[in-house]
Amino acid sequence: MSDEDSELKRLQAKRLAEMQKNISTRDETIETPESSEEKTANPRDVLVKQLGFRGLEVLTNAESQFPNETKMIIDKLYELIKNGEITENLDGGKLLGLFRSIGLSVRMDTKINIQQDGKFVSLTDKLSNKSNDDVE
Repeated sequence: MSDEDSELKRLQAKRLAEMQKNISTRDETIETPESSEEKTANPRDVLVKQLGFRGLEVLTNAESQFPNETKMIIDKLYELIKNGEITENLDGGKLLGLFRSIGLSVRMDTKINIQQDGKFVSLTDKLSNKSNDDVE
């Protein structure tokens, strides 16, 4: 019995060592792609992944209106995301507020729709139709 017990313990120890080796090897392979991704990651791409509702729209408008300033802001936001200081999604309102708080007045396209006869009609169309009706 003691021979069987010692054999069983030896096999268990051998199996445990194999499992630990597999886990450490798996951890190393998981960590390697992440660190290579971080080195080659584009700060803008990382920020875009963190953006929420209408965030990309605000970012593209800011890039077209203020390219140099937006590049610096993207780099700083990338650092904050990488360090874990920003963990939540940045929606369009938060991002627009950020740009405006630094003094960049990013202009956004605004559309106002009105429901008329069960359909949504833009305010400009509604006003132009009324003025056409008044002329005739």
